[in-house]
Amino acid sequence: MSKPVPTPPDHAASSAQHSIDQLQDRIRDLEQTAHDTGQNLDLALGPLREQLQELHSQKLPSRWERVQLARTAGRPTALDYAEWICTDFVELHGDRVYGDDQALIGGPAYWQGRRVMLLLQQKGRDTKDKIKRRFGSANPEGYRKAVRLMDLADKFGLPVVALIDTQGAYPGLEAEERGQGWAIAESIQRMSRLKVPAVCAVIGEGGSGGALAIGIGNRVLIMENAWYSVISPEGAASIIWKDASKAPTAAEALKLTAPDLLALGIVEEVIAEPAGGAHLNPQQAAHNLGQVVSRHLDELAQQSPEQWQQGRAERFRKLGAFEER
Repeated sequence: MSKPVPTPPDHAASSAQHSIDQLQDRIRDLEQTAHDTGQNLDLALGPLREQLQELHSQKLPSRWERVQLARTAGRPTALDYAEWICTDFVELHGDRVYGDDQALIGGPAYWQGRRVMLLLQQKGRDTKDKIKRRFGSANPEGYRKAVRLMDLADKFGLPVVALIDTQGAYPGLEAEERGQGWAIAESIQRMSRLKVPAVCAVIGEGGSGGALAIGIGNRVLIMENAWYSVISPEGAASIIWKDASKAPTAAEALKLTAPDLLALGIVEEVIAEPAGGAHLNPQQAAHNLGQVVSRHLDELAQQSPEQWQQGRAERFRKLGAFEER
């Protein structure tokens, strides 16, 4: 079988990206000046922000650019969305075995007035918080905590809403010593057997088993500039070409973006983001996410527990393509 020939770079797209990068740098410099000096520079910043949104709306991002958008500074985290969309969120701690993982958190809440059990992969908001949460990469106790919350969801009849945002489970030695692979497998198995409906949304990055562990939903959704794949582009490039710098080429081959996944039937719906990405208008992004998830919860509420379980099983069994000989 012949290997696919990489698509040559689009010079017009490269030029547009260069303009966007320059404009973002100017906005960042002005924002820093306003912060440092206390000056009100809104009159200067307003037109630049409008110009940036217009440039973003004119340019269709490549797969690699969408990966970068999913990682961009200021993109809303799972906890941000929970605070903007939900009320009365109570975080529950610990897996009752080892400890409390800060990368995978959750608890009961009201999602636009509906009682749910939240499962959130939280990357962190600043450098200190990101280090504490290992950039959203959970240890085994995180997945065991997720299983405990799923047990509670079944017990109290709470639909599960999972917001996925991780490059993968934590790969450290201590995680392997505590049974990382087994914990992920248990989480996948437990979620598949839920007697309540589950809606999962990839809001940023969805990498490998770390994402799949809380991704066994009746409906799987994805934000417009998020990605979801068995491996990150850098990981694929390191394995195939022994060169992580070939990540853009790997991203093209992996077909990991929202439009790709919708076409392949891996997700049910793409959730629209504001022009240029969720980081430019987080409140609008939260509104869109809240509305779409609520709609899917409403649709699933018309089904029975048997239909929820059977629907999840059928959904995942039909993914992929194969032929029998």
